[in-house]
Amino acid sequence: MDSKIPAYSELMLPVVRAVRDLGGSGAAREITETVVQTEGFSEAMLSETYEGRDKSILIDRLDWARSYNKLGGVLESPKRGLFLITNLGSEIAALPDDQANERLKEIDHAVRLARRKKAKDTAPSPQDSDQESPDEEDESWREPLLTRLHQLSPDAFEHFVLYLLRSHRMELKRVGGSGDEGIDGIGTAPIGRVLTRTVAVQAKRYEPSATVGREVVALFQGDASAAGAEHGILVTTGRFSEPARRAALSRHPTIDLVDGEKLTDLCLDAEVGIQSRPVVMESFFDRFEDL
Repeated sequence: MDSKIPAYSELMLPVVRAVRDLGGSGAAREITETVVQTEGFSEAMLSETYEGRDKSILIDRLDWARSYNKLGGVLESPKRGLFLITNLGSEIAALPDDQANERLKEIDHAVRLARRKKAKDTAPSPQDSDQESPDEEDESWREPLLTRLHQLSPDAFEHFVLYLLRSHRMELKRVGGSGDEGIDGIGTAPIGRVLTRTVAVQAKRYEPSATVGREVVALFQGDASAAGAEHGILVTTGRFSEPARRAALSRHPTIDLVDGEKLTDLCLDAEVGIQSRPVVMESFFDRFEDL
């Protein structure tokens, strides 16, 4: 394990400031990308995974930092995967680094103490186990889903991606074939209830820990443009580098990048290959008692 990768507690302040800099709210993915860019974390650090798992150690610790900020009242999450900075979070984000880190250290300690008391020492803390995940959202399904998607043949993965996008109301026709390096599908995506736009789709079945670079995005942009597409969708089981993300927006047609995490979100939203279970949010109803 790379000792240069910060502990989750050291990432709590960068996470809070990332949410602040995003305008006070942000999706989990946006927050992670902002921290990675702001802190200058290298691709090598992002690529380092736990032994026997495809989970990035750095991404996992950022998940923990976000979780403990939420549990400590620094962030709140009214909707799955979306976070808001609280008044406390804004106050901490504005402090000098040493004071902000000291406040977050106290909050972290209090949250850990409360969790240990609640669980009666049955649940290990993130420092005790590399295998655990933040407990405010059960993320344990993501890794098996990505693993299963990676087990598909390249041809089968293309079929799956087209099916998934069709489940999100896109009308697509498959083009090319197995081993094709160009467009895998072309069709239309809805813009509201009336308008549509022409989209080209490419599916790249990579190792979940692999990073897709700028070159792949640029080649796809050329292919999508030649096909007359107004927009492109590049789907992978891996991750995208920062240069790849910049390239996706640098020229027409722009490309929507769907990485492994977003891919699993799309599966969950449409319940494609995965089933969600309704959970009663007991504390939600408390707010109506004083009305």
